Amino acid sequence: MDLETDPEFQALDVELVSIAFDDAATQKQAAETVGITETPMLVDADHSVSEAYDVLQWAVGTGEPGHTFVLVDGDGGIAWLRDYGAPENGGTMYVPTMELVVQIDEALNG
Repeated sequence: MDLETDPEFQALDVELVSIAFDDAATQKQAAETVGITETPMLVDADHSVSEAYDVLQWAVGTGEPGHTFVLVDGDGGIAWLRDYGAPENGGTMYVPTMELVVQIDEALNG
């Protein structure tokens, strides 16, 4: 995974976590397929996390969140939120690392 190894992203000093509806075994298999080795893969089986951070507004046809990034501050609030996967947001499933770095840096440092 590009974010795991990108020095500019690492310099932001933010914790990267993947959250999905899929069960742990399915997530583990997907992580291995795409080379994710360091990022915690969390199960949101009851959808409570997705609902709390309002990412289901961009749900894909299966009702699952699309390709949404949420930067959570130390108090658990949303510091930055971007969805890339929804058709109205371009339907992008890969976002260049530098684009994310710039946007997250702006959210963190104004």
